[in-house]
Amino acid sequence: MTLEPDDRDAIDDLRAQERATRRATVPALEEVLYTPFPVLDHGFVRVVDYMGDDAAIVQAARVSYGSGTKSVRSDAGLIRYLMRHRHTTPFEMCELKLHVKLPIFVARQWIRHRTANVNEYSARYSILDREFYLPAAEAVAAQSATNRQGRGDTLPASAADEVRRRMDAHARAAFDLYDALLADGDGGDGDEGGAVARELGRAVLPLSTYTQWYWKIDLHNLLHFVALRVDPHAQAEIRAYAEVLRDLVERWVPVTAEAFRDYRLQGANLSRGQLEAIRRRLRGDVVDAADVGLSAREWRELATILGEEG
Repeated sequence: MTLEPDDRDAIDDLRAQERATRRATVPALEEVLYTPFPVLDHGFVRVVDYMGDDAAIVQAARVSYGSGTKSVRSDAGLIRYLMRHRHTTPFEMCELKLHVKLPIFVARQWIRHRTANVNEYSARYSILDREFYLPAAEAVAAQSATNRQGRGDTLPASAADEVRRRMDAHARAAFDLYDALLADGDGGDGDEGGAVARELGRAVLPLSTYTQWYWKIDLHNLLHFVALRVDPHAQAEIRAYAEVLRDLVERWVPVTAEAFRDYRLQGANLSRGQLEAIRRRLRGDVVDAADVGLSAREWRELATILGEEG
């Protein structure tokens, strides 16, 4: 992660400030407010602001004047009930605002989560930093033979190093052209003509270029993001960001985070056929996929849920 001295000074100034407030605060999240958490080689996530806590979810569900009930156990039970039965609106009462630095190709996956407010760094107005993502050798893998949008086996070290060398050279050459276009408009061969507009010059940069944005989202939709993007099938680069968000959720709303872990991350949804297979097996029947109308993939997924892989 790269932060300029001015950036570090600005963060230190923000963290040094103390403000009196009557609103609910969360000490564990206050502890890391404004602090950048490194992700990948140059990226980060940092909390800029937040609203609400576990008690705010209970308050909204009960439409009460207080912060919750007198019983923490009762509050936790209600939150678990809401999570279990997918009553989502009380979770929407809590919001988190983040500052995120990420490669453009990760941002293009991320922005598919449309239930958020986003303001991205403008490369029409400002000049992009010379920063691009270069995967670690262990992240360089072949195309999966069974998953068209995923990776297969990691490449041998020599092959991975060659891929990284070529990716690095390509990105550096693209930034050289970008800098030249913005400097004199001719790619550096000396002709007159002035600098190319920034909005046009950026077109030569690769998807590995880092961008930044402010991203504000409610807790319900944040949990949906985390559930999808921490999954082992998600791309490794966006999963790295999602894991940081998951950890921030655990700091922010620990009771909700525990329910989320129990019912979503480590729980399972079963189809009618999968549930029927389990019921029949509990009765002692021998069941195969055809007996309950499951495809081969659904049958494998059920075996994974039940810990019967292979």
